[in-house]
Amino acid sequence: MRPPPGKNMKRNKLFVAALVVGAGALLAPLYGPAILVRAASPGDELDRSVKAVASAYALVEQNFADPIKSEQVFYRGAIPGMLHALDPHSNFIEPAEWKEMMRRQKAQYFGVGMQIISDGNRGVVVMEPFPGSPAWNADLRRGDVIVAVDGKDTTEMDSAAVADMLRGPRNTQVRVSVRREGSTEPYTATITRGEIQTSVVDVFWLKPGVLYLGVSTFEASNIERDVEAQMKAIDESKVNALILDLRDNGGGLVNEAVALAGRFLRNGQTVVSQHGRVEQEQVYRAKGVALAQKYPIVNLVDRLSASASEIVSGALQDHDRAWVLGETTFGKGLVQEQVAAGEGALLLTIAHYYTPSGRLIQRDYSHLSLYDYYSARPKGDAPAPTDDVKATDSGRKVYGGGGITPDEKYPTPRTNIFQRRLAPILNAPDAFYHFADSYFGTRKPVLPANWQPDDDTISRFKDFLTSKGYTFTDAEFAANRGWITDHIRFEMYFRASDRRTANQITRQNDPEVQKAIDSMPKAQSLLSESNRVYAMRMPAAK
Repeated sequence: MRPPPGKNMKRNKLFVAALVVGAGALLAPLYGPAILVRAASPGDELDRSVKAVASAYALVEQNFADPIKSEQVFYRGAIPGMLHALDPHSNFIEPAEWKEMMRRQKAQYFGVGMQIISDGNRGVVVMEPFPGSPAWNADLRRGDVIVAVDGKDTTEMDSAAVADMLRGPRNTQVRVSVRREGSTEPYTATITRGEIQTSVVDVFWLKPGVLYLGVSTFEASNIERDVEAQMKAIDESKVNALILDLRDNGGGLVNEAVALAGRFLRNGQTVVSQHGRVEQEQVYRAKGVALAQKYPIVNLVDRLSASASEIVSGALQDHDRAWVLGETTFGKGLVQEQVAAGEGALLLTIAHYYTPSGRLIQRDYSHLSLYDYYSARPKGDAPAPTDDVKATDSGRKVYGGGGITPDEKYPTPRTNIFQRRLAPILNAPDAFYHFADSYFGTRKPVLPANWQPDDDTISRFKDFLTSKGYTFTDAEFAANRGWITDHIRFEMYFRASDRRTANQITRQNDPEVQKAIDSMPKAQSLLSESNRVYAMRMPAAK
């Protein structure tokens, strides 16, 4: 039977109207008072659209086979659908995701200090206890399975629910029980929560004079501060060459990208500008750091480098400040404003951004579905040159409308079927993660200096795969031995040290990083040419 409409129906009609009008009011600072007028004008196009939505929802609520929740219909259907009809990047963020996004941007919270994730039937596992955090000091380890928090069973919970239990006010205590491979009894630690600061910046020496700077995302608001602190700690005056790694960096906060690019440019140089239909033009300019002007830079990018990463790479390329090496970047040049709406938020495109030479980096999406836009792009292939031709400071041709095309191509090696079976998802528990659980067991992970997986370790890994039901041939295993060795070494050093140490060892053996070192003379030539052009354009001294 169909349930009769009643008070709930009236409440949901009001919810529809309030959500649309409320969103307009929240956007008023961006779009001016006209939105408020339209939202309040009966009989116009907006009013008819609101009535159409309310009418459609009434039919759904009265006739759908199962009971429905208005939040599900609007938060997951109507509002995202409306925004996706505009462009691929406008979106609605549900309340829980919005809360987590705000926490990531602050890069600070109170809790125990570790990254956790759901691992299928095993439950919630520890991916990384942050060095120096309460979790680290309590000897919680990568690979631990969280079985209880304050005595409450967590084996059926997801990672978000467990994370909420672990966070709490500073100086309060929480009891965490974990299960370790090879142990019959859980290990329980009483941990005092503290202030947790996270970092997405890696800075270390690759060799004397050659520095590596990696930024994994621009979502955090402490990137500028972390870069400056780490550069000061290593003494930037000793840097003769820099490798800036923005591979796999999907973007984030524009101001953090501007700060990173700007430190390597001259004061006042344009980093990026943005233009919109209503949004006034904004030009973001560099605040240079004197020591950062002196050395050449090779900038690593790939097809997943997007948005804020492209702002950095586009600015450094247009000003001839860095030699860009890798693949053509994703091509996202739309600016989203975060606007609270209900308990969630709209990410609404308000402008396009342009590199200093005037390039629009956004690639065409007018004839693509959302799926095709994100998945069907030729991997790593540079788009054909477009009519949007610009020039760098020294006159080199650069093209807009399709991401940042590298100065020198270096395609990312594609994974084969065997590799995808063993490590199918980035930053998730994989075969190497689970092998390390059994390899170390309850022992505290310790490795000697310059450790490498030997034949016995490789053999044990092969036996482990067989015991877990992985299917492969001896020929496949042999053909992938180098890849296997690299992944085992990374995982073991992650356990015995920390993520940063494991990353450093991996980058030391990364062929693209080595290619960047070999390409440094090209970056030096660019820097010299940039200095020459700048000197010519300076007004003559009086």
